Amino acid sequence: QVQLVESGGGWVQAGGSLRLSCAASGSTSSRYAMCWFRQAPGTEREFVAAISISGLTRYYAESVKGRFTIARDNAKNSLSLQMNSLKPEDTAVYYCAAGKIVTMKAYEYDYWGQGTQVTVSS
Repeated sequence: QVQLVESGGGWVQAGGSLRLSCAASGSTSSRYAMCWFRQAPGTEREFVAAISISGLTRYYAESVKGRFTIARDNAKNSLSLQMNSLKPEDTAVYYCAAGKIVTMKAYEYDYWGQGTQVTVSS
């Protein structure tokens, strides 16, 4: 079992930056691939970024490539998402998740946090 808690969300103007964090407890997160998804009101959960256990493999959604950076610190059981050049369309609840393989498919992830709200105003 892994418990995940996101933090760092908030309100920012378009063009600004935010850094999300995800703290893992319980079974060590270094055994799992990890990722970020997001969900805006009235939409389905959308893949944002994923990172392998070693950190050597990273996937990004096309919509965030070049703007967002996913990283992990296995010693601290933590995951982060640095978000730069934010756009109003990035507004959503952001969730971190952990699973056995690094993938862009939500159903492959076994453990999910409660989410943190990110709001980008124009």
